[in-house]
Amino acid sequence: MSLLLSRLWRLCPGKPALVRRSSFSRLISNGFSSSLLQTAPGFVVRANPCGQGLGKLLFQKNTESWFTHLEKKVPLELVDRDEMGTVGSCNGWVATLKDDGILRLQDDLNPAASHTHPKHIPLPPLVTLPHCQTQIITNVSMSSSSPEDEDCVVAVKFLGPQLSFCRPAQSKPEWTNVKIEDPCFFSSRVMFSKKDDMFRIPGSGGNLIGSWNPNKHKNNPKIQRLQYQNLPKLTKIKRELLDLCWTSEHLVESRTTGETFLVKWFRKTSRRLALMKTKALMVFKIDEEGNAVYTQDIGDLVIYISKSEPFCIPASSFPGLDRNSVQIVDVDEYGAIRLHDSSIFSHNIRFGAPYFIPPQNIDQV
Repeated sequence: MSLLLSRLWRLCPGKPALVRRSSFSRLISNGFSSSLLQTAPGFVVRANPCGQGLGKLLFQKNTESWFTHLEKKVPLELVDRDEMGTVGSCNGWVATLKDDGILRLQDDLNPAASHTHPKHIPLPPLVTLPHCQTQIITNVSMSSSSPEDEDCVVAVKFLGPQLSFCRPAQSKPEWTNVKIEDPCFFSSRVMFSKKDDMFRIPGSGGNLIGSWNPNKHKNNPKIQRLQYQNLPKLTKIKRELLDLCWTSEHLVESRTTGETFLVKWFRKTSRRLALMKTKALMVFKIDEEGNAVYTQDIGDLVIYISKSEPFCIPASSFPGLDRNSVQIVDVDEYGAIRLHDSSIFSHNIRFGAPYFIPPQNIDQV
């Protein structure tokens, strides 16, 4: 893993070789699919400019391989921090929000999607509830792999009390808006639980989990209170360090094992670089009774945390993945945490589109 990170550090300034998109894939059979050709999980490092506001993608497969320069052109604004083209990502789709107030779902950054005919799906104009705002989006989540699915529900979590749902595939889609009452959910991120068929949000601090059913129009969430168990023993120095960190909570569900995990991510600003750096990461397994049990063993699984919706896959699905680990990407950091010994490997690198893209079914494109 440290070799992978050193490669990442060295390769960013260079120009990689051009290879075909098919090199991303392999034939797998797991809980996500059965004998389907899929892309490896990964993320966009940057797009090399090639004229007319477009760039060719430089994509990092999260395996033992090097960077791959995709033969597909994308709008540079989607991977340019200054342009702020994207506001979220889920299942390989990125969400963009321009001054016109229209949220659009695009598959440009999806390595399995067509580069000649990218899909751009505009959603209805956002409706702002009283005393809420719809300009700053915390994240976007979807109930299925594609917004083109008939029953797909798109959830948009805004900074503050508003949570909005939309079914893009309906003939006349419209927003269903919910005003969240508890302030502990205002800055948190939403995810979709396939097991519960609900959208769930961890409260700030990780003491509560709220679940919203998009099929019910009443603001009547299911609230689960967590009881932490088997907490790690920390030294005084470690506790004082974590107290100084910015902490975020992320819910992720393993669809192969049916398990739900809460990830607590501790980051602190580096004095030398003025960038955020991971200082610790803890994983808790959540059961139906609300017990949050600290664990350093998630088995064959790999958890992916970024600005997109978190996901989890078996390491055995793709060669080179480090089992029992958490991969992280943010606007200024890329790294990995091995859970068995809590070792952290990371570098501070700027990313314009800090989104992990889960495995994509190539035969469905």
